[in-house]
Amino acid sequence: MGDVPTLKLVRPPPAEPRSPARPVLARKVARARRVVSIGGGKGGIGKSLVSANLGIELARRGKRVVLVDADLGGANLHTTLGLDVPKRTLSDFIERKVATIDDVVTPTGIQNLGLISGALDHLDAANPRHAQKMRLLRHVQQMDVDYAILDLGAGTHANVLDFFLVSDHGVLVLVPEPTAVENAYRFVKAAFWRRMRNIAQVYGYEGLLRSVMDGGTFRSPVELVSTVSERDPEAGANLARQLATFRPRLVVNQARTAQDAEIGRAVVAAWRKYFGLEMDYLGYIHYDDAMWRTLRARKPLLVERPDAPAARAFAGVADALLALDLVAEAGENR
Repeated sequence: MGDVPTLKLVRPPPAEPRSPARPVLARKVARARRVVSIGGGKGGIGKSLVSANLGIELARRGKRVVLVDADLGGANLHTTLGLDVPKRTLSDFIERKVATIDDVVTPTGIQNLGLISGALDHLDAANPRHAQKMRLLRHVQQMDVDYAILDLGAGTHANVLDFFLVSDHGVLVLVPEPTAVENAYRFVKAAFWRRMRNIAQVYGYEGLLRSVMDGGTFRSPVELVSTVSERDPEAGANLARQLATFRPRLVVNQARTAQDAEIGRAVVAAWRKYFGLEMDYLGYIHYDDAMWRTLRARKPLLVERPDAPAARAFAGVADALLALDLVAEAGENR
């Protein structure tokens, strides 16, 4: 991988009048205010449902949101929203049939919410070339929205991890099952080590990092960075600063009991204990038959059953996400 994509966020200028021709992209700013990636260690855990309903909840609060189906090669977010396959998808952007990613935004029928559908018909979509991936990331970052929410594919493919790492909020979804928890740990560990390798490559620490890692085993990243600091204090300090920005968020989906909900806190505590890094628990979504009934009916839960327990739970997740952004913005404005 070449350069590491980064997000240098800036405050947007005052809002301009909305244009009826572009209901989602209403004003010009330097880049998206926040990019959120929804990932997980395995398929079937509800990433698309979390992405869609979190997007709807934020849009209802007046945030301008675009959902990006970044499950390259396995797109289905349009179905979760009850939409037919859009006429324009990521295929048009990847094949450069359109100039910008804004040109493939499809209205969803929900105020403030747009959709970029996945590349269903592009044979190479699941494994884009580096230049294609970097162009996609750059255009997503520059979208004129408050939130760009990326629904990622399952597993720990390099492209999935890179989308997760470029985001302001890398949100990990898990369900309260032993295999899902194991896969969640595997995913976040893989993301961490890819972040470490990317940093070493960009700053020229690859040889130093390789020699340190070859020289012993380390129980945590803290021990590894400490050893690097002994050999090269400047490199160690820089690694510590960069890795401090790696702070995944966590959502537990399909929680049936109070014990299920507490799994999120247990995962956060274990991550802190064994890796020496922080993770934020955004909350849990109840297991709710209404979720699956509305999915089969091709209706978003928050539209069809806003009174359902699972629907109300998304308000709590959105509250936690917005609270983190308020803290971040306060720091940026100092």
